Amino acid sequence: MNKKGGKIINNKIKKNNKIINLIQNGIFSNKDFISPSYINILNPKYIEIDNIYYSTLLIINYNREYDDLILKNLIDSNLNINISMIYEKQNPYKVIKDLTYHIGNVGVDLQTYNDSRQDIDIAAYTYNDAKYIRKEIQINNEDLYYLYIFVNVFATTRKDLEYIQNKIEGLLQSKGMQTRRAYFRQEQAFKSCLPFFMEINDVKNVTRRNILTSGLLATYPFLTSSIFDEDGVLIGSNIINNSLIFINKYSNKYKNSNMCVFGTSGAGKSFFNKLLILRYRLLGYEQYVIDPEREYNNLCDNLEGTLLKIGPNSNTYINILDIREESLEESQNGYLATKIIKLIGFFNLIFGEINEEEKSLLEQKIINTYNKKNINFDDKSLYKNDENNKIISKKIFKNTYDMPILEDLYNELINDNNTKKMGIKLIPFIKGSMNYFNNYTNIEINNKLIVADVYELGEENLKYGMYLFTELFWDKIKKNRNVKKSIYLDEIWRLIGITSNKEVASFIYKIFKTIRKYGGSAIAITQDIYDLFSLENGIYGRSILNNSSVKCFFSLEEENLNILQKYENISDREKIEIKSLKRGEALMIIGDNHIIAKIDCAKFEENIINGGKIDKNNYGDR
Repeated sequence: MNKKGGKIINNKIKKNNKIINLIQNGIFSNKDFISPSYINILNPKYIEIDNIYYSTLLIINYNREYDDLILKNLIDSNLNINISMIYEKQNPYKVIKDLTYHIGNVGVDLQTYNDSRQDIDIAAYTYNDAKYIRKEIQINNEDLYYLYIFVNVFATTRKDLEYIQNKIEGLLQSKGMQTRRAYFRQEQAFKSCLPFFMEINDVKNVTRRNILTSGLLATYPFLTSSIFDEDGVLIGSNIINNSLIFINKYSNKYKNSNMCVFGTSGAGKSFFNKLLILRYRLLGYEQYVIDPEREYNNLCDNLEGTLLKIGPNSNTYINILDIREESLEESQNGYLATKIIKLIGFFNLIFGEINEEEKSLLEQKIINTYNKKNINFDDKSLYKNDENNKIISKKIFKNTYDMPILEDLYNELINDNNTKKMGIKLIPFIKGSMNYFNNYTNIEINNKLIVADVYELGEENLKYGMYLFTELFWDKIKKNRNVKKSIYLDEIWRLIGITSNKEVASFIYKIFKTIRKYGGSAIAITQDIYDLFSLENGIYGRSILNNSSVKCFFSLEEENLNILQKYENISDREKIEIKSLKRGEALMIIGDNHIIAKIDCAKFEENIINGGKIDKNNYGDR
């Protein structure tokens, strides 16, 4: 190739490269994408970037000692802020050398100062501080740091910016911190808050303060009052900082999976429980609800659950004397003995408090009643036999029609003068208005959501139905440890309050104490705090409260708050907050965390809870 040809080719290459560079220079790069369209730094009080106003506060002084996190109020606040903190570790050898020199000089000055001099106290402070810092470095192996804190505030209007700045200054001053606005240095202060670690001495030197290693704890910024459990269910949002609250009550991080939900009528506790039922239904968990106020029927229907009713107008029955196979696990034995304990509690509700002699007589009559059905303390008697009275090779547990009913026990009681009085009290359950208790069980319960409606029993008789279904659900809960399940006990005070008795209350307490090992969770719901703690000086109410890792306190009246404060660790401030909560807001105590939460839900969830039909093809606003 000749020189002329080579020169032509080189010129073409250079020309092409220029064209390529022109094209590339016109491409919108990532840097251009994140860059603002304009920056206005003409005002000394703030800078403006893309219609957002920014202003920075410099923390220039602190209290001498802190026993709390100095930035907690600021971080927990729902304010538009960015906080930048810089820690600079100092050379300990140089620090000790400088401190020793300072101590020596000031020590000499203090000896020669006249006590009437105004700066004598200041000199003494610096002298003692220097000695303290040197001792901590030399003896306790602490390090000295320089601390710089910048608080960058932003808002969409100058009025909002001023409001937020004033509020932050108040929060910081309440913690003993002095601030200064970075007037005429807003650009430098803004750059100091960016995550580029830019050291700008114009603002840095103003904020510099020394601090020892132990003092750094007070500046710990990674704190939150929210809960975000892995695999948790959305509860709502933290009112203070708008963070979402996700709770997995079955997590091993909590000592148990139980929950208490307290609140006055209309505070939102029923809606909250329905929301939990809906969300746990979507996860496929088993849920059992005791409903004394007929509040869950529509939800049960919408979620295709099973609704059980017991009362004068009901055609479904549960035999209180049924012994179920799932009432004991495979490794356990003693079906009849376990059932007798539960029945003594039930009959205590009917007969009132019975003494030990009466209890013994009642137990003997119960044993006789089962014996007449060929059921005894040998667990093999609970399985069906063949024609030769031998247990069938494939074990088949006896069903409800192989069990006695309430009338069989009544006949035992009424025919003995020693127990005739108890038999007379059973007449309403056998021949009177509550004869629906005197029937064989006529329903199969295999649904993962079961709601027990006991509303028709009336105020005086609700406790009988609640106990009946609680005992039924407890047997189902024990069936499979590997399945997650929950039992909701609405108006639980009826079972552990003054209208109940020790045997029933002990049974309910046992559920809360042991349900976790069966993969379950018990939820206590009530608006009557006084009645909850009325039996045996509140021992059962307190036990259930203490055995609940998650506590939700909706708005409560003063009287109930005073009682609750005796049994739960809530501060006077939290007491005031509970009293002033709006509908759908609650103080949640989850482990050691105390959070003011707002219960949140989607529109389609609200529609389902309030009785609207589900459009399975379109859930609407998710």
